[in-house]
Amino acid sequence: MLSQQFLASPQFKLVLLVGMVLQNSATVLVGRYTRSAVPSNELYVVNHLILVTEIGKMLLSCAFEHFTTGGQLMDSIQSNIIDAPYDALKILVPALLYLVQNSLLYVALSNLTAPIFQVTYQAKLVTTAVVSVMMLNRKYSFQQWVCLVALSIGVAIVVLGETGDNKKKEETAAGEQSLTAGLLAVTVACFSSALAGVYFEKVVKATSPGAQKKKPVSVWMRNIQLAFFTIVTASMKDLFTVAPASAANAAVSQPYFHGFTTWVWILVCLQAGGGLLVAAVIKYADNVLKGLATGVSVCFATGVSTVLFGTPLSSQFAVGALLILVSVYFFSNPIKTKEKSMAPEAEDISRSPSSNEHVLPK
Repeated sequence: MLSQQFLASPQFKLVLLVGMVLQNSATVLVGRYTRSAVPSNELYVVNHLILVTEIGKMLLSCAFEHFTTGGQLMDSIQSNIIDAPYDALKILVPALLYLVQNSLLYVALSNLTAPIFQVTYQAKLVTTAVVSVMMLNRKYSFQQWVCLVALSIGVAIVVLGETGDNKKKEETAAGEQSLTAGLLAVTVACFSSALAGVYFEKVVKATSPGAQKKKPVSVWMRNIQLAFFTIVTASMKDLFTVAPASAANAAVSQPYFHGFTTWVWILVCLQAGGGLLVAAVIKYADNVLKGLATGVSVCFATGVSTVLFGTPLSSQFAVGALLILVSVYFFSNPIKTKEKSMAPEAEDISRSPSSNEHVLPK
């Protein structure tokens, strides 16, 4: 069992963030392969993949809760869900927000070209920081705000380099799209994503008034609740969605597990395990650091894809990757300025762990 001191250490945060970079990169690469290596009539249905993944997350969370409680999983479910339904319902909020986010992303994708969508959607990192300031009273320096914006731009540049080949096709169909509707949808989606992530972080890290008498709810139990509500909301969305009479209708009507090859099951495992990793990052780090790790993984996955899939690297990738790496470095290593002060101890206080200044673990 890991000690609380190690769980709170910068080294553990670094392990989590490196793990998240590797997991995100592997998920992107495997996901790309599963969508491009088979004929279109043998592709899996994305909604089915999402539901299976969420079930996997819930089962994995149950396993972790079982082992961390010494085999008291059912007692934990009894005390944290059945005996405390209102507390469990707190997790319904992020589940609904994620549903809103996913629905709005489809609207945005239908009304924006891929380049415009990729650029605007990177604002989610900045919106997450803004919501963190509002809900969690976090403080970021001017340098860190600049780094967040620069990292968002860097990710957009890297992704734009990949989607450049489809630019003309997208522009041809742009006449049937509504720029206003698309921008509004992606803006609300960014804030929905930020609110869901920060709210979940607030609930996971919250200490209840009766914490002295009752053991706090573990991150694994919160993940069980989140997976359950996500399964319910996703199932209802799937049930009440009316598919158009087209090829998409044929895809939706496919039986479950259609197209689930070995690589698709590997993708399910990666995403299910990634869900637990995200929960751990939110618990022991935070959403903004999660966003930084995601940005680095985009750069890393694009680089690896050149080896596996022969994806050509452009000058855009070099510029975007440089922006990402420089932004992450300076976000985690604030520039030290020489300040004339008559009280040296004041400087020590500003660097103390109790400060709200937010830096990556070194």
